[in-house]
Amino acid sequence: LDDVGFGQIGCFGGPIETPNIDRLAEGGLRYTNFHTTAVCSPTRACLLTGRNHHSTGISFVADMPTGYPGYNMNLSKNTATLADMLKANGFNTFAAGKWHLSPYMSAAGPFDTWPTGVGFEKYYGFIGGMTNQWYPDLTSGTTSVDPPATPEEGYHLSEDIVDHAIGFIRDQQAVDPANPYFLYLSFGACHAPHHAPQNYIDMYKGKFDQGWDEVRNETLARQKAMGIVPEDTELSARDPDVKAWDILSADEKKVFAREQEVYAGFLTHTDAQIGKFLEYLELTGQFNNTMIVLISDNGASMEGGYNGTSNNYLWYNYIDENITSLISKIDELGGPKTYPHYAIGWAMAGNTPFKRYKQNTHEGGIHDPMIVYYPVLIKDKGGIRDQYTHAVDVVPTVLEILGLEAPDTYNGYIQKPIEGLSFANSLIDSD
Repeated sequence: LDDVGFGQIGCFGGPIETPNIDRLAEGGLRYTNFHTTAVCSPTRACLLTGRNHHSTGISFVADMPTGYPGYNMNLSKNTATLADMLKANGFNTFAAGKWHLSPYMSAAGPFDTWPTGVGFEKYYGFIGGMTNQWYPDLTSGTTSVDPPATPEEGYHLSEDIVDHAIGFIRDQQAVDPANPYFLYLSFGACHAPHHAPQNYIDMYKGKFDQGWDEVRNETLARQKAMGIVPEDTELSARDPDVKAWDILSADEKKVFAREQEVYAGFLTHTDAQIGKFLEYLELTGQFNNTMIVLISDNGASMEGGYNGTSNNYLWYNYIDENITSLISKIDELGGPKTYPHYAIGWAMAGNTPFKRYKQNTHEGGIHDPMIVYYPVLIKDKGGIRDQYTHAVDVVPTVLEILGLEAPDTYNGYIQKPIEGLSFANSLIDSD
């Protein structure tokens, strides 16, 4: 998931309905002390290589390379990806969705840091950090392609990438059902633009009228009841730059509540696509023999500014959209005519109980949900783990479970050591 905070999904106490994600938590484990970097690309580099982001050359978002060591934004050939390692051990490897580990390139390449250049045999998705969910910039392999349909015909990117992910696996299983595969499924959700089908937005009508201050209190109470946080946990101080809900004007409350309804619909719609994927695994007898790791890449995002916006490019150009403008577009938020992001107050609530946001190295930016589902090893179904874990720890965990070791050299390049630590033992033993 993208830009989903610690306190947003249902099984972490959040106010948004995520029944399929919750199902993974009920049959697996919730890790409540999992950490990432504060922005997209570095977390993805950690997740896919098992090395710290500076070691990979991806220390910030891939769109902003510099001449400094660790910041050239070219995924190092000395840090092979998990896809590289597993492909070398006979796995088929697929990626679908957001990449954001390559600088933007021309149609002529080079493509050596695109998914098919770093171990993935098939890829379908978008290379950049964000894209329109109704009219996305799509790539198949290394070729730019048009969306297969329009939003008027029912198209949405989250549905499309899950369909392709299922198609990759279906094709592979048809040829050799006994052969293992690795899938990296990376949604654009819930990064801006917050785009969701209208029926998903409408299901939250009036559900956030109490405002972000009360949603924080409600979320913390659920987190305590679930054991996600200790009973004596206190909310971080409210960001002084975020207005108290009670002093907002009627128009401000109306706009801000609608923005959160759109975001909630976006996340629940994404959850439904995860459910579609899990249903495919069940129908094909793979669900209980598949290790599923679900994370967010960083905390909830403040990149909509203090009012939110109907066009997120305004925020990127330091332009604040006023309430009058937002009111005039309120019924279009989440649809094809807007490119919206919610107000910062909802990011504050989404990172409950922590301080600050995406881009910040406070807990609100780097302390995220992680769920691991793998019934072959996990007997403590629905359990909670509070051991410190980080995105770099996923690769060594997978390798240990498979009985594999990271190579010393790969494709002729000496490899940097894996810097993460396996948490495989915690799947079996809560201590």
